[in-house]
Amino acid sequence: MEFQDTMRLQGLRKRLVECLRIKGIKDDKVLAAIGQVPRHLFMDHSFIQFAYKDQAFPIGSGQTISQPFTVAIQTLLLQVERYDKILEIGTGSGYQAAVLIEMGATVYTIERQRELYLKSQSLLPQIGYNPKFFFGDGYKGLPTYGPFDKIIITAGAPVIPEDLLAQLKVGGRMVIPMGPREKQTMYVLVKTSETEYYKEGHGTFVFVPMLKGTDK
Repeated sequence: MEFQDTMRLQGLRKRLVECLRIKGIKDDKVLAAIGQVPRHLFMDHSFIQFAYKDQAFPIGSGQTISQPFTVAIQTLLLQVERYDKILEIGTGSGYQAAVLIEMGATVYTIERQRELYLKSQSLLPQIGYNPKFFFGDGYKGLPTYGPFDKIIITAGAPVIPEDLLAQLKVGGRMVIPMGPREKQTMYVLVKTSETEYYKEGHGTFVFVPMLKGTDK
């Protein structure tokens, strides 16, 4: 399969990065990663004109590819370091995982929608990104592969999933949008001991809901 990344598309990506900078994303590493990942490849070809607009877009199975600003905020709050072992809950299109890999992280990503799982598992390696893919229930995480330096949740959770908190290293960070279905607060949780953590809020966002189980 041939993937095109034309000069025009690269120019639109550069313009998106400048748009994010104007909106307050100042971290050069985050902006550089978003500037490298070809977002148009994560969307249906017929919607390519929307690829570098700062907006979310449907990708099927009732899910969306997140707004680039939201991806940038979550990545910024995660404080990604090279070689971090990161658990992503909700692979979706695979775009967020690609941004994390671009920053040098090792990514374990779990998806409950089989169609999206298969699609991202096919796409990402073809364009040079190789996370470790899992089909399963995000609420349960990946206990046999933990603990993780960082955990990122890309769906709106009603509560903090205890199983995921247990899989986070002491000193690790979890970024989680939490709250009712209509809108969520973006929280950063920092685990200070095996039984304690503190959390801080960073504005409101709207995510698709985090669901239990798997959808075959």
